[in-house]
Amino acid sequence: MTIQIDSREKTKAIQKIVAEFDRQNIKYFVSKLTVGDYISLDNARFAIDRKQSLLEVCNNVCQDHKRFINELKRANEFGIRLVFLVEHSRNIKTLDDVLRWKNPRLKTSPLAVSGERLYKILSTIEKTYSTKFYFCDKTNTGKRIVELLNEQVN
Repeated sequence: MTIQIDSREKTKAIQKIVAEFDRQNIKYFVSKLTVGDYISLDNARFAIDRKQSLLEVCNNVCQDHKRFINELKRANEFGIRLVFLVEHSRNIKTLDDVLRWKNPRLKTSPLAVSGERLYKILSTIEKTYSTKFYFCDKTNTGKRIVELLNEQVN
């Protein structure tokens, strides 16, 4: 397997991810991607977009909603299935777990999105744009990327 990493991924943020690729003897290179952050050259019709936390996802689907949806539409236009891998914690393993998520911003802003509201938004996005939200803790991101990419090849 050879993985292409989007050039907009910050080097410091992906150190542990590429260390996992090295550990598994997986070749990779950095180059700009049309959509997402990671693809396997074995199946360029499947892309993973990494999100650093549920707070980043909240920002994407609320404040940057139009840009976020445009990326999903662009993926669909090119025949690419774009999925999201959200690094959060060991407590969030599935979309259903988002229901119980306590947004720390709720303490300071009554307009902050609750876990229940975020769950509804993400569920609607999954159905509307044929995407999926996967979750992992930061220590397993590289491993999870490899697993997801391998599932699409086999």
